[in-house]
Amino acid sequence: MKLLLFLLALPLAAQTVTEALAFLEKAEKELLTASNYAQRASWLQATYINEDSETQAALANEKYIKTVLALSRQATRFDKLTLPSEATRKMRLIKLNLTMATPANDAESSELTKLTARMESTYGSGKYCRDAAADKGKCLDLVQISNIMAASRDPKELADVWQGWHRLGEPMRKDYSRFVELANKGARELGFKDSGAMWRSKYDLPPDEFAKEVDRLWAQIRPLYLSLHAYARTKLREKYGADVVPASGPIPAHLLGNMWGQSWENIYDILAPPNSTKAYDLSKILKDKKIDELEMVRYGERFFSSLGFAPLPKTFWQRSLFVKPGDREVVCHASAWDVDNDEDLRIKMCIQISEEEFAVIHHELGHNYYQRAYNKKPFLFRDSANDGFHEAVGDTIALSITPEYLVQIGLLDKATDPSGDIGLLMKQALAKIAFLPFGLMIDQWRWKVFSGEITPAQYNQKWWELRRKYQGIDAPDRGEEAFDPFGKYHVAANVPYTRYFLAHILQFQFHRELAKTAGCKTPLHRCSIYNSKEAGTKLNNMLEMGLSKPWPDALQAISGKREMDATAVLDYFAPLKKWLDEQNKGKTLGW
Repeated sequence: MKLLLFLLALPLAAQTVTEALAFLEKAEKELLTASNYAQRASWLQATYINEDSETQAALANEKYIKTVLALSRQATRFDKLTLPSEATRKMRLIKLNLTMATPANDAESSELTKLTARMESTYGSGKYCRDAAADKGKCLDLVQISNIMAASRDPKELADVWQGWHRLGEPMRKDYSRFVELANKGARELGFKDSGAMWRSKYDLPPDEFAKEVDRLWAQIRPLYLSLHAYARTKLREKYGADVVPASGPIPAHLLGNMWGQSWENIYDILAPPNSTKAYDLSKILKDKKIDELEMVRYGERFFSSLGFAPLPKTFWQRSLFVKPGDREVVCHASAWDVDNDEDLRIKMCIQISEEEFAVIHHELGHNYYQRAYNKKPFLFRDSANDGFHEAVGDTIALSITPEYLVQIGLLDKATDPSGDIGLLMKQALAKIAFLPFGLMIDQWRWKVFSGEITPAQYNQKWWELRRKYQGIDAPDRGEEAFDPFGKYHVAANVPYTRYFLAHILQFQFHRELAKTAGCKTPLHRCSIYNSKEAGTKLNNMLEMGLSKPWPDALQAISGKREMDATAVLDYFAPLKKWLDEQNKGKTLGW
């Protein structure tokens, strides 16, 4: 007995570097297997929405999360070792591999994964059923509602469908509150203050320092947004009248052509500069030329091919979802997939033949080409330098969808006159600049929810306070019986959103440097890198790094700088900013 007590009192044998490296090798194999299983189940859940696919996705996701959490806890055994830099980075990445950490308790873990599957499916199958007397009880899905938001100029109809869609969230508040509680418990078990702090820890900076970095970038951009907002408010007031749009307050959310007010390009007809000479409507051109959904995607593939990238694999065309099926519910929100972490690349979207979707396709293919570029790296490095990089790559390509490019690919006979560039820049700003405060505020809200600063009783109130603060938009009569955040896919599906804000900064930083490499002599907004193998090589050099180095290293590889810099955005839109300031003379900026 004395001998047993003596042995139990001895310290555990010290871990060795050899054991740490063996652990990492084993961990990456286990993570690859679990990830592939979860990806396949998630694909089925998103493309065949029913109770069985939800259950399978929840089980697969739970298994993956449990694998990551078990490995994360095992990795702490090696915390005191001095390891090679690559191994040290892998140990850290194991602990940051999730956007949601489930609690160690099996019942709570299962509850959380079922909650997330149910929330995403509720969003994916959501509909607004109009009053039977008004419209024969017709039910509208998000695609149909979005088409109304884009095309209608009747403020009453716009308010009706806007409010109708946002009713989707009302019964989900309790589920979301429980989700936050369980996700925070899992994050704390891994040593993080909460889930928001866990998300912010992924950016090679302390969480609070990263939050300050985001604020710095927004401060660079805010003056341009204020100019665009003031101009838009004036034009909407002229269109809808003083009783609908105020002279100096927030803009009504339902008038901006998009369910979330994150993109204003659908109301370009209202905001177009006087005497704008934009001589083409790409949506109309695509329809007139009878370009179908697959050919839309092939345009995107050919762009990447022109830069020197290999064609997409045959399985991409066989397994992707391009068109909404008529026989089942699917999650139409566009996304790119690397199902086997190797060559099984796919996109999932219900393609509409439009200018907006033409750009979205380039964006999603950017994910796919990034995924393939780093697929020979060790599993833990098969990701982008940070999640903003992944989002930025395709949008960088989309910035090259210029009139000159459209001429090169046969969609335009001749490029538009540069005298009409204010219109062209306005169109871009309504997509890019209008998005920035929305891209920022969603996670500002969630970080505060996760930290407890925003309580469940304040979910909707604080959501709209932040939307007013950052976007300068508002919606009347939104009480706490509503749960408007759930009307956005990324909240329902627990997808971090700051990545999109960062991407809208990085894409211009990337574009400015690639334009130099391509030898562009035109203004930045007119430059297309199409057919530049030199630009393609520089881009690929960054893509191939994956997550193997801190993001400043990857940024330096493509831009020559180690700091994210919004001045490229200001360079791109400089002519528009000057024009907006002239239009806004005597008008109120801000709200």
